[in-house]
Amino acid sequence: MQFLKTAFWVVLAVVIALFSYANWKPAEISLWGDLLIVTPLPIVVIVSFLVGVVPMWLLHKATHWSMRRRLDSAERALASVKPAYPSPPPPPSSGLVGTDDL
Repeated sequence: MQFLKTAFWVVLAVVIALFSYANWKPAEISLWGDLLIVTPLPIVVIVSFLVGVVPMWLLHKATHWSMRRRLDSAERALASVKPAYPSPPPPPSSGLVGTDDL
C-alpha cells in the first residue's frame, strides 16, 4: 500500500512539473483598484487549487480527530462496564445414563 501512495505522489509531481514547464507564461491578475499582479500561470493554478483543498483537508482531519476521540472514549467506557447479572449456572444433569430406551 505504501508503494501505491508513493507512486501516486511521484506521478502527481511529474504531472505538475510537466504542466508548469509547458505553461510557464505570465498571467495578469487584477485585484482591487489598480493593483495588478503578474505571475506565472502554474503558480496561479497551484495556489488556487491549494486555497480550495487545504480548508477541506483541515476540516476532514479535525472531524477525523474528533470522531477518533469519541470512539476511544466509548471503547474505554464499554471496557469498564461490568455485566449487571452474573452468568447463569449450567443446567443440572438429569443423572439418567441411557434415555434411548424410552
